[in-house]
Amino acid sequence: MITVLAVVLTALLSVTALLALARLYRGPSLLDRVIAADMLLATMIAGVGAEAAVNRHATTLPVLVVLSLLGFVGSVSLARFAVREPA
Repeated sequence: MITVLAVVLTALLSVTALLALARLYRGPSLLDRVIAADMLLATMIAGVGAEAAVNRHATTLPVLVVLSLLGFVGSVSLARFAVREPA
């Protein structure tokens, strides 16, 4: 049962990452690319969290905290940059 769950999670997260990479590559504006990068980072966080849940260990918790802080700081800083950019 755990193996089936791991395969399904891997497939869903892989599709999500591929779609985010496609939007990151094709995005017509800077904000589209920022949202795609944020989605890719959220997918990575979900993948690390799923791996920790399936294997029942909490040693990757610092990695999850660092990735989530990186996503937050990156999104806020790029949002502030986009606001200052003349339209």
